Amino acid sequence: MNTLVDRLSSEPAVKAPKSAIPDDMAMIRAASELTRDLVTPSARVYWTDFLTSAVVGYAGVAVAILAPSTGWMLVASLVAVLALYRAGSFIHELTHIRKNALPGFRFVWNLLVGVPLLIPSFMYEGIHSLHHNRTKYGTVEDPEYLPLALMKPWTVPLFVVAAAFAPLALLFRYAVLTPLSFLIPPLRKLVRERYSGMIINPMFRRKAPEGEFRRQWAWQEGGAWAWSTLLVAAGVFGWVPLRALVIFGAIAAATLVLNQIRTLVAHLWENDGEELTVTAQFLDSVNVPPPGLLPELWAPVGLRYHALHHLLPGVPYHALPEAHRRLKEALPADSQYHGANYCSLPKLVINLVAGSAKGAAA
Repeated sequence: MNTLVDRLSSEPAVKAPKSAIPDDMAMIRAASELTRDLVTPSARVYWTDFLTSAVVGYAGVAVAILAPSTGWMLVASLVAVLALYRAGSFIHELTHIRKNALPGFRFVWNLLVGVPLLIPSFMYEGIHSLHHNRTKYGTVEDPEYLPLALMKPWTVPLFVVAAAFAPLALLFRYAVLTPLSFLIPPLRKLVRERYSGMIINPMFRRKAPEGEFRRQWAWQEGGAWAWSTLLVAAGVFGWVPLRALVIFGAIAAATLVLNQIRTLVAHLWENDGEELTVTAQFLDSVNVPPPGLLPELWAPVGLRYHALHHLLPGVPYHALPEAHRRLKEALPADSQYHGANYCSLPKLVINLVAGSAKGAAA
């Protein structure tokens, strides 16, 4: 049977054996029992955090465009990138919060961030849930998984560089492919299956939306089409200075590159398409807990606790630090829980590149 690496590359660097890591039931029970009071999202925290991030981000964009010097433009752009990246990261929370837990949050997020940055939430909702599926994680049916540690060394930098061109690809997808796809049914099927999700697994094909989600998809895609068309017209007819559009596009690209780097170290990417236990999935994922402060910038909104999130996907982001503290204190030193905690992004990237290079040389 072909593994995921066999499907993605005719010459896979290394074929990893099927994981035999058993479930650590003591860790799983402790995670469930010690965090039962942490599952309710705080509307105050969500709204305050998101709106503040969005306001600061767009203020940064405005200052960057109007800045009198290159220095101020770069400083304002950095602020805009970090703030909009944080605001955009709430798309991850949208896939996990219970329906009606935060009335209006999904709509406002799409209105302020999803549509303007051409990443409406339908591109993640219905996709990310498969990544958390017990039997699909790390397999060819997981849209968010590539065995990067087992692939060629050049795959890692290419994975990051590709994100820099994502704004142009998204602009083309919504301004051109969206209207054409409604005129050409076969194209619509292609766009829906391959270009309607935040997917890194090229073998994945998305199914057609149904019910209420289909209606959400429709208005979000319609909004992205209208906005992308307006951006193109603004550039072609000179309604907005080209410099302003380039700065906005560069900021959007930088947020996506930053997210791609964060994705690069969200997992160890060592699974070769086999079905894993919950514990094996946890150990293939990464926590970068305190005392470090930088992870709050490159892995915001709880993403620094990505392994813990895979263990407890229903715990809202603002409760993950407390959940981690409780588990770290309650579980013994030999618990599997401690095996998913790492200290820094650079070390994780170096380990990933070194692992792929070692596999290629084998």
